[in-house]
Amino acid sequence: MTITLTADRSPPAGALPPGIARWQHALMWLVGCGGAIVMIEPSPYEIATLLGLIFFYATGLRFRPVFLPLLALLVTLNLGYTICAAYLMDKSPIVNWIVTSWYMAVTVLFFAMVLSEDTEARLDLFRRGLIAGALIASLAGIAGYFRLIPGAFDLFTLYGRVKGTFKDPNVISAFLILPALFTLQGVVTQPFGKAAKSALALGIIAIALLLAFSRAAWGQLVFTSALMLMLMYLTSRETRQRNRIVLTTAAVIVAAAAMVLVLLSFDSIDALFKERASLHQSYDSGRFGRFGRHALGFQMALDLPLGIGPLQFTRFFPEDTHNSFLNAFMSGGWIAGICFPVLVFITVAMSFRLIFVRVPWQRSYLALFSAFLGTVGEAFIIDVDHWRHFWMLLGAMWAMNVAAYDYMSGDRKTAEARRRAAAASAAAP
Repeated sequence: MTITLTADRSPPAGALPPGIARWQHALMWLVGCGGAIVMIEPSPYEIATLLGLIFFYATGLRFRPVFLPLLALLVTLNLGYTICAAYLMDKSPIVNWIVTSWYMAVTVLFFAMVLSEDTEARLDLFRRGLIAGALIASLAGIAGYFRLIPGAFDLFTLYGRVKGTFKDPNVISAFLILPALFTLQGVVTQPFGKAAKSALALGIIAIALLLAFSRAAWGQLVFTSALMLMLMYLTSRETRQRNRIVLTTAAVIVAAAAMVLVLLSFDSIDALFKERASLHQSYDSGRFGRFGRHALGFQMALDLPLGIGPLQFTRFFPEDTHNSFLNAFMSGGWIAGICFPVLVFITVAMSFRLIFVRVPWQRSYLALFSAFLGTVGEAFIIDVDHWRHFWMLLGAMWAMNVAAYDYMSGDRKTAEARRRAAAASAAAP
């Protein structure tokens, strides 16, 4: 059943001077765009989030009691990592890993606090920044793959796969999912002129996704797109809009199939596509393959309350865990191994409640929710514990819950005020 909220609640940030609000919105765009450039450290994303944290704090950023459970889980999770890494602190990669984990926790709280207020405006600017960053990363990867710029192939590809402005093809693929969903929404809902621009952006992002040759990202794009479009159909109040969703989805499928066929006409793309599309990969099967390592790793976790420490799994197995839940046990012992799934699944459970809540940012929320759910699914087969966008999505989910509650509270207060005014009017002589 759809919950309809009609009150127009003024956000807390509305009391800020217009100049301050504009700077806040600009920083949200910068943070979204900076998230697409992480091939250097510290990356523009780290710098942008740090600047955002400082500026928002100086202009009235609030930590609200509702975020205490989130804070407790993040602190406990990282305490587990830190305790289990104590005997490895003489190694700089371990120290960097721990510092990054703590900083990722800070970014979760940053997004939760910032997006819970002035939600509609800040989320819109953040969305625009993400799309701009995705286009930068995608165009860089495409230019590198087809050698359109001298030296770009070595800079923007890895193992013959697009990595763009990231360090790894799998990470850029996962990052591009949310911007792809935002542009797909534009194709489905915007007027023709803007929809054509969104279709062009979607095409560029989709080409980069295909050329990154990440099987998990391919599956995630299909799953999240289908989920988001289905939720948009179910939450749409107009028959005309529902019909457009169906027709546009069919057109997008046809266009995507045509694009894939054109790209597969290149022999190099066709060969790598067939190799990557195969369900039988040598590193997945066997006793020490991906799934074999999962079983053996969880057996080890039962006997090691303090785990083995970050980045130590390859001392016992040929490759990394490729399972974020197992990695939490291995890197942070039982403390982190319990906290990580609790944090993730509590967030997922809370987020399901908001699907049919009508708020001004509902459309963007459906894209965020679909992308987050897809990333959680991918966490079972790859390590997402240091993916910036994973923690960004997690913080955004908490922010959306708080913002929706505030919006509903404003609606209830407005309804109560109207009821009292009507009662007083009826009682007056």
